[in-house]
Amino acid sequence: MKKRNTTREFSVVIERDEDGWLVASVPALPGCHTQARSLDKLMVRIQEAIELCLEVEQPSVSQFVGIQKVIVTG
Repeated sequence: MKKRNTTREFSVVIERDEDGWLVASVPALPGCHTQARSLDKLMVRIQEAIELCLEVEQPSVSQFVGIQKVIVTG
């Protein structure tokens, strides 16, 4: 049976950790994350991670809306 080529789009959250590494995660695929020193390398790695995650699980039905910063003083 021939595998069908499909195009899918995922939102990726990118943060910088305390050591300066860029960390990418995919909210629709729990556990799908990677890190790299440069944004170019990070994007290559997260695409590879997404492909691997899709081999073992289906994305959630929730839709990523966005990220907000919340400031808490105290």
